[in-house]
Amino acid sequence: MMTDTPMTQAAADQLTLLPMPPRAEMERAYLRSDASYDGLFYLGVRTTGIFCRPSCHARKPKTENVEFFSSPKDAVFAGYRPCLKCKPVAGDDEPAWVGKLLARIEAKPAARVSERDLTTMGLDPERVRRYFAARYGLTFQAYCRARRLAGAFEKIRDGQPIDETVFETGYESHSGFRDAFRKAFGQAPGHVDLANCVRVAWVDTPIGPMIAGATDKGLCLLEFTDRRMLEHQIETIGRRFKVALAPGPHRYLAQLETELREYFEGTRTDFSVPVDAPGSPFEERVWRALLEIPFGETRSYEDIARVVGSPKAVRAVGRANGLNRIAIVIPCHRVVNKSGELGGYGGGLWRKRRLLHLEQRRGSRE
Repeated sequence: MMTDTPMTQAAADQLTLLPMPPRAEMERAYLRSDASYDGLFYLGVRTTGIFCRPSCHARKPKTENVEFFSSPKDAVFAGYRPCLKCKPVAGDDEPAWVGKLLARIEAKPAARVSERDLTTMGLDPERVRRYFAARYGLTFQAYCRARRLAGAFEKIRDGQPIDETVFETGYESHSGFRDAFRKAFGQAPGHVDLANCVRVAWVDTPIGPMIAGATDKGLCLLEFTDRRMLEHQIETIGRRFKVALAPGPHRYLAQLETELREYFEGTRTDFSVPVDAPGSPFEERVWRALLEIPFGETRSYEDIARVVGSPKAVRAVGRANGLNRIAIVIPCHRVVNKSGELGGYGGGLWRKRRLLHLEQRRGSRE
């Protein structure tokens, strides 16, 4: 399942007013090809007339030949053309063909979509494969298999016999279905605890796609799909909850989608969707402390250490902060260095800066 949280004009307005970092910081970022600054600024190269993302791996120009812009539009109006290597105007907008393809899958999740089918639809199978791998972290065929298995899971949970489920969900044999089910859920279909399953969905936000997961107790996962630790976080959920993960709808995922849209539009300051975030006793104390940081404010790692009763455990607080599996809702982005510098953020420093700017602008108006 994939849900869409389109960037409304209100959300766009909230995010485009973000001030750029100091020039020295931007120079260091592009010289290191630091992708954590992508989206935060763009650099125009006077000697070539091209503008790039900070992460561009093209030959680095001299700093005196570079000027910086807060948006691709500003760079274009200044006379620069986009770099063909890093494609700075590609953004996170989803191509129209992706929506049509996903709609076809959702209409008939049991139907197979072959490379010939894609070609008939006017799509290049290799382009489809690369897009799904880069955007969602799994190939197009893997996504289709997940949706078929999710449909099968629903039917079994609703009491339909496995024999009927096998063929209705597009599998040609019992053995093929059981093998696929076991790979996805870790157990044979007859042994899965059908009452407990982490439902997973992809959610588009103005600062990039996220993967969300929910149990019947609450939200248990919300991570940016390009975060390096995403695979580890998913493994942790499987280990902590000891249940299957399957794409599909859930009331808390629908609630999250609505609340995220309101948050980015600047009309929501608190999330009411419940969270289900088990961890070590220390981690849970840290995550509860994060939930107490008021909207529009920040706290240092030292502040959080004192709140949880371990003033010397600053490094441990930083580690627990980084292991938070529910971004934005459990606001680990509100923790900064004692000096006031941003510190780290698994989703990228540019996202942390944007989230803080959005909240601080709204907080200053209240």
